[in-house]
Formats: sequence, C-alpha cells, structure tokens
Amino acid sequence: MFVFHSHSVDETEKLAEAIGAKLTPGTVVAFFGGLGMGKTAFTRGIARGMNHHCAVSSPTFAIVNDYGGNPPLVHFDMYKVDSWEDLYASGFFDYCDMGAVLAVEWSENIENALPENTVRVTIEPGEKENERMITVEGMDIDENFSC
Repeated sequence: MFVFHSHSVDETEKLAEAIGAKLTPGTVVAFFGGLGMGKTAFTRGIARGMNHHCAVSSPTFAIVNDYGGNPPLVHFDMYKVDSWEDLYASGFFDYCDMGAVLAVEWSENIENALPENTVRVTIEPGEKENERMITVEGMDIDENFSC
C-alpha cells in the first residue's frame, strides 16, 4: 500500500502519470472516493503515462469513454450502474476480455465484479481545498516518489 499526499491537481496527475507508465494490458484501476475528489484528473495522468494523446473527460453521461491506444484506455463511470444487466450493457467485461486498461470511477457500485488483481485508488479530502490523500493498493510504487 502506498499513501501520497497531493497538494494540487497537478501533483495528483503526476502521480497518476507514473502509475500509468507501469500499467499492463488488462489492468483495472478502480477509484474510490466522493464527488470532486479528482478521479478524472487521475485518469488524465494515467493517459499521459500510457503515452495516450487524448482529451480525457468525465464519462458521467456516456458511462464509458474509449480513448484508444495500445493497449486501449477505457474510462468508466459506474455511478448509475446498479445491476449486473447494467454492468454487462456498459461493455465492462468485453473491455476486460480484450486486454484494455480500465479506469473505473465509482467502483463502489461494482465491487463484486472487480478482478482479484485490481489496482485500488482511494482519494480522500486533505486539510485544504485542493489537497488529497491518495492510497494506492495492488501495485508497487517507489516509496521515494515525489512530484
């Protein structure tokens, strides 16, 4: 487990970029945290770390944004997913089977469907407005990482 104290959106994205550079095909990155915690910003960093040159935006209305690439980066918002039927309809399992890297917001709603080797990222508020406590479980990160 790795805990990082981010002081800004930029620091959050730099941490995510370092993580994105280490992700392998088929990895699921599951985000846990409330509204406005920086899940989409984290996904922007992952995209940069994977050398994807794309505009990352919240998939709130679309439920899924496929940014392409090799491996593809696919960004889910599971906020409104409340059944197995909804989950299947989102394409979640299809993208898992094709070896895409999945960035999954609101993973609390599909926790029972997450693969065993999921990278879990919990983002919680810090003391100041833009500060975040970010906990990463399920992958090795250099203990000396700094932004």
